[in-house]
Amino acid sequence: MIITVCHQDVNYSCNLSDPLDISIPMGQVRCFFAPPIEVNPYVSAEFIGSVQAGAPVNFYNIKLNPHGNGTHTEGLGHITLRREILDDCLKSYHFIVKIISVDFDKLDNGDKVITKAAIATACADSKVEALIIRTMPNPATKCYRDYSGTNPPYLSTDAMKYIVGIEVKHLLLDLPSVDREKDEGRLINHRLFWQVSDKEATSISRNNCTITELIYVPNDIADGLYLLNLQVPSINLDAVPSKPILYRLYQKHGK
Repeated sequence: MIITVCHQDVNYSCNLSDPLDISIPMGQVRCFFAPPIEVNPYVSAEFIGSVQAGAPVNFYNIKLNPHGNGTHTEGLGHITLRREILDDCLKSYHFIVKIISVDFDKLDNGDKVITKAAIATACADSKVEALIIRTMPNPATKCYRDYSGTNPPYLSTDAMKYIVGIEVKHLLLDLPSVDREKDEGRLINHRLFWQVSDKEATSISRNNCTITELIYVPNDIADGLYLLNLQVPSINLDAVPSKPILYRLYQKHGK
């Protein structure tokens, strides 16, 4: 199926039959010492929910941690007392997104951070609702790492301020978090992104914005503009497993 997408008065064609999945399945990665995902058949006195065990259907229970087990999308409720559910924050699911590839800077304390300069250079003259940050180098082993206790790279405060300043509403990146793994609970970048000063969240200006972490963008997907379909299940949580799908855009010329 070919559709036409208009962005900033430019028409693009897009083939919906050619999706690019940039999600990491639940259970392939681990961070924040979250327990591994558990998938087991439901068991009762007279029933085991497994066709292999003789049941007519597979009927499984799943135990997982969205933040620690794979690609997930989180909303404002991730850092508020009210725990607003993602469905109340995310009302649209298709966006024009820009992919940028950036290198880290190393701080004096050994931390690796994404700087404002790196993002600003890659985002020059861009106006998009969604931004995907691919960090370099970009080995496929990112899809199978245990990040727990490794102090993974994160965004600098100035970088997050810049992202908010250019009005990015949906941020996607291939790291466990926009913040440092251990930051004494400050979550500075999360609070900057949603413009929330405290857990009460009495003043909210970006409650319709989302952060998607632990994606993986293969090297054969070039930097540039794409159509993003941010797929999420209807689960009443502040963060849920997600499946961001990209579609290439081809600029149309003439009428």
